[in-house]
Amino acid sequence: MMNSIGPKLVLQVDLKKKPWEQNPPLHNRWHPEIPPVADVRVREVFRVEMVDFSGGGITKDYTAEDIKHADQSVVHYLSGPVRVVDLDGNPAEPGDLLAVEICNLGPLPGDEWGFTAIFDRENGGGFLTDHFPRATKAIWYFEGIYAYSPHIPGVRFPGLVHPGIIGTAPSKELLNIWNERERKLEETGPQTLKLCEVLHSRPLANLPSTKGCILGKIQDGTHEWNRIANEAARTIPGRENGGNCDIKNLSRGSKIYLPVFVEGANLSTGDMHFSQGDGEVSFCGAIEMSGFLELKCEIIRNGMKEYLTPMGPTPLHVNPIFEIGPMEPRFSEWLVFEGISVDESGQQHYLDASVAYKRAVLNAIDYLSKFGYTKEQVYLLLSCCPCEGRISGIVDAPNAVATLAIPTAIFDQHQNQLLSHDQDGNSLLSVNETTSGYSPKGQ
Repeated sequence: MMNSIGPKLVLQVDLKKKPWEQNPPLHNRWHPEIPPVADVRVREVFRVEMVDFSGGGITKDYTAEDIKHADQSVVHYLSGPVRVVDLDGNPAEPGDLLAVEICNLGPLPGDEWGFTAIFDRENGGGFLTDHFPRATKAIWYFEGIYAYSPHIPGVRFPGLVHPGIIGTAPSKELLNIWNERERKLEETGPQTLKLCEVLHSRPLANLPSTKGCILGKIQDGTHEWNRIANEAARTIPGRENGGNCDIKNLSRGSKIYLPVFVEGANLSTGDMHFSQGDGEVSFCGAIEMSGFLELKCEIIRNGMKEYLTPMGPTPLHVNPIFEIGPMEPRFSEWLVFEGISVDESGQQHYLDASVAYKRAVLNAIDYLSKFGYTKEQVYLLLSCCPCEGRISGIVDAPNAVATLAIPTAIFDQHQNQLLSHDQDGNSLLSVNETTSGYSPKGQ
């Protein structure tokens, strides 16, 4: 008898079903008691399928109504947890490192499209909400490795597909650390922090909530479900377990070294992106899609102590290590925009990298809008195209310096020539605002 060839399918999704109808069930919180839905052995390649972060709540209809009213309590829908054991059947243990190799990934066959969006100011906002307060959306279609959008014409680029979220389950002790520090931030932040005045006042943290909560195999409505839902951490930020790191270079051939906090590691993943710009500045800013990952794991026994140095008061205050794979688009010509930590009102901020990066993004938006794009279109583009963000200077008081580099090859040949050579600032590409689909009536 021949051995089976190819990855082992351990988690499958049905895009015709709602997230809570999937078998095995999905989850959208972090908690040590969410039970695993599959077991894998080290060195075996296994396949995990995922719905998009909204679970189908955002559609490919040419309207932004779904974005305007998106339910922020449900993000992100994750596939897993997956319990990892060694060749002898012994599970990963707290203190180990889980080395996760991305062998292959992509959109789900038959669902080759994605979306980029700006959340409405009253429903989450984004990095530039004070400039772009209204819900906006662009639909992208995939042609092999390339993406194009009828809502941002003249642009086509290869995607660097990656999972926005990949992480292990926290221990109860680590979960308590998260909840305590984030609750303290929400309660005292407005009084104790000198927040940048030009950044929209979004929630300082997203604390545990039963609204929109899905806990995998744990039955909704039970006493156990209510207890865990009131403790479980939201998936929105990245933390010590990895989670929502949004590192665009974690594509084929990458390796991720995740701390193990519970028996079996309980690996979960989701929030697949076809492409993303550094910073994902519009918040819903990658090309969001359904997708699959083919993974292979190794367990490094006692790896946390050997390879990770705690940056905090306990041995749990560690962070993952990421090894970037060899598969990346090649670009040789870039437009680079600088920003400094002086805001739009002219106020000086001390070495504030957020203000500097905001200025770099605004400078890029203003420049590209001279070539026929609306500023909303450029904002969406910079959220999802393979642009490079850098902190160029963080020590030369009082100004932090950030840069945003845009590969000019993403524009079609005619537009690329205009970006390089036009000097008079005229609008050179006509975009029909009423039919492009990015700003529907009523927005």
